[in-house]
Amino acid sequence: MRVTWITDDDAPAMVDYGTASGQYPFSATGTTADYSYLMYHSGNIHDAVVGPLKPSTTYYYRCSSDPSREFSFRTPPSGLPFTFVIAGDLGQTEWTNSTLQHIAAADYDMLLLPGDLSYADLDQPRWDSYGRLVEPLASARPWMVTEGNHEVEKIPLLERHPFKAYNARWRMPYDAGASPSGSNLYYSFDAAGGAVHVIMLGSYTDYDAGTAQHTWLQGDLAGVDRGKTPFVVALVHAPWYNSNKAHQGEGDGMRDAMEALLYGARVDAVFAGHVHAYERFARVYGDKEDQCGPVYVTIGDGGNREGLAEKYIEPQPKTSVFREASFGHGRLQVVNVTHALWTWHRNDDDEPVVADQTWITSLAPNPACKK
Repeated sequence: MRVTWITDDDAPAMVDYGTASGQYPFSATGTTADYSYLMYHSGNIHDAVVGPLKPSTTYYYRCSSDPSREFSFRTPPSGLPFTFVIAGDLGQTEWTNSTLQHIAAADYDMLLLPGDLSYADLDQPRWDSYGRLVEPLASARPWMVTEGNHEVEKIPLLERHPFKAYNARWRMPYDAGASPSGSNLYYSFDAAGGAVHVIMLGSYTDYDAGTAQHTWLQGDLAGVDRGKTPFVVALVHAPWYNSNKAHQGEGDGMRDAMEALLYGARVDAVFAGHVHAYERFARVYGDKEDQCGPVYVTIGDGGNREGLAEKYIEPQPKTSVFREASFGHGRLQVVNVTHALWTWHRNDDDEPVVADQTWITSLAPNPACKK
């Protein structure tokens, strides 16, 4: 597990940890960095990888040997069942607070975020306030993220390097595992002891054939043994299928470049953000229903400050099964090697309400979908 934290003052990049509160027999030392953006200068950004760790175990830890603050996290299980929370376009509004409270109200093993985290939009202190907002959840479970358009933060002549804050603050395991990507903007990892392979794609870095991301994705998919890994899911930011009037066509170029790769590998589901609403499609390939294609879900309704995208194209396409412009979050419960239960929870005042639910079956054993 990688722990990342920020201090205003100089402090050791050290995490002390153990399985009992107040007792830290183990420690790990990492690295410290910082960054400047226009007139802003970040605090000291520390990160350290702790482990080896036991699965399904609560660890108590403190950062930089600070005795005043103890955190705890639970490691994911080493097999099934396994529960992912998926929430995109979070931001830091009252709706965000509601979403985070609803997520925390029910247990889960890992959170996946398909881009648009802080909505700092060049105002760097908003990255700090976002960190404080999500800390209660992000310090207790693994949060795996990929970038959205609001992470780019590039200013011609003044800030020429995109993703400066995102890459400095949200370091993902792109250089680890069996398929290192070499870029923090796209990567993959295994969960549930290898029963689920998760691919985090980058909508805002090159993706056409011959690019580094495209070549990496080919190799990553080729390395998945579906006999041992019954479920493969992918996350992008800009949706490849979308019947909302917002952001029409913005994911088409990436879909043209990569859809055949995911289809050929029998990826089970693709989750996207960007559009501030919820929509679930049937299994689709080439803009048509295809029982060997992925289920496509747009879940960019975490609570951003830009509001909801309430206008849909009419009539509703046959491939679009359910759509609603409400804030909320989703849960993917991989129950066993053949079935996963997808549930979308709408934010109502005091509690999340189940508004859409479906079973997703693994394509791996489907004889009609053998390569």
